[in-house]
Amino acid sequence: MNWQDATLLFVTLIISLTVHEAAHALVAYWGGDRTAYRGGQVTLNPLPHIQREPFGMLILPIVALLLSGGRSTFGFAHAPYDPIWAHHHPKRAALMAAAGPFANVLLATLAFAILWFLGRPASGEGEAVRQIAGQFLYLNLLLAVFNILPLPPLDGAAVLGGLSRTARNLFDGLQRIPYMGLVVFVLLIRYVDDLFWPVFRTVNGWLPVPFGR
Repeated sequence: MNWQDATLLFVTLIISLTVHEAAHALVAYWGGDRTAYRGGQVTLNPLPHIQREPFGMLILPIVALLLSGGRSTFGFAHAPYDPIWAHHHPKRAALMAAAGPFANVLLATLAFAILWFLGRPASGEGEAVRQIAGQFLYLNLLLAVFNILPLPPLDGAAVLGGLSRTARNLFDGLQRIPYMGLVVFVLLIRYVDDLFWPVFRTVNGWLPVPFGR
């Protein structure tokens, strides 16, 4: 295992998950729900998010790194919200749900811009910046694609449910099925590559010098 690359992946994931959850919490706060704010989630400090979800932000990413030989990782977290508030303000809840993937798209866009202007660096420092930006592009596109899928308990289902009562009733029914969240997670782990890699290859192909993983 290349421990330098593995460490970069891990740190990139922690930052990306923190921004994702902080975006959820901030938009919920703007929309009138202070649940995550009171829980300390309106912050770019990763510690409150790790304390709330140690498995998704520490254990799972480390296990994924070990199993992949340091080539890939993944994780998740969860910003709390008031379901009563979400019921009475479904469109605000949809915006809250969309904020996390949107934050990942913004981080991926910033990474893409850095890679675009950097091109093929001539110095070691430039190559280090390119590697960091490339991992941010990769992981944030992965988090955005994964979370925007319209399957509960992912953000995409919450967005669609906030915009459509029919979809909301359907997803509420699915979530009452025992272990449905685990079933969805296992299926996504199996098929997320088929959804993600075409997106990554397309975006990466737009770069003058594509990022090689």
